[in-house]
Amino acid sequence: QVKFRMLVATLTFSLALSACSAVTGSTDNSEHYVAGDGSTIILAPSERDPAITLAGKTLTGDSWNLADHKGHVVVVNVWASWCAPCRAEAAALEKVHSKTSSNGVEFVGVVSGSKDSVDNARAFVDRFDISYPSMFDSDNSLILSFGRKLPPSAIPTTLVIDVQGRVAADA
Repeated sequence: QVKFRMLVATLTFSLALSACSAVTGSTDNSEHYVAGDGSTIILAPSERDPAITLAGKTLTGDSWNLADHKGHVVVVNVWASWCAPCRAEAAALEKVHSKTSSNGVEFVGVVSGSKDSVDNARAFVDRFDISYPSMFDSDNSLILSFGRKLPPSAIPTTLVIDVQGRVAADA
């Protein structure tokens, strides 16, 4: 529980810092994202919905399934290549990923694909040196799998999945 809270605190702090940084890019399509309020929500274990089903193909064509990662805390970042705040937080997320992977924390991205393309998503991953896998969600069906308590309601959204596969936090 302490490690989990430290991870959420680290994520929240890192994402807050990235929100203060300058964003550069050739196109700012920020009118297409829904901004969150910056809050962090942590559900007590008794409040969490049953384990979610999250599976798909990564941008490299590999299969990825949350069920294969049971027993690990998994950080899920919902992003899009056209999203200015996503560009701003990319380095912070990669840094947290690098610092926490030795503790068994795993990361996966979910690209909100309704207004994106696989090619643009791959270019984003290359540009920002993202080392963890991302799945392309062309019809947002992956996003809908998160359940009713903490569904991703903005791009970007970062969710923490507990060791039992349940959504535990939204940062």
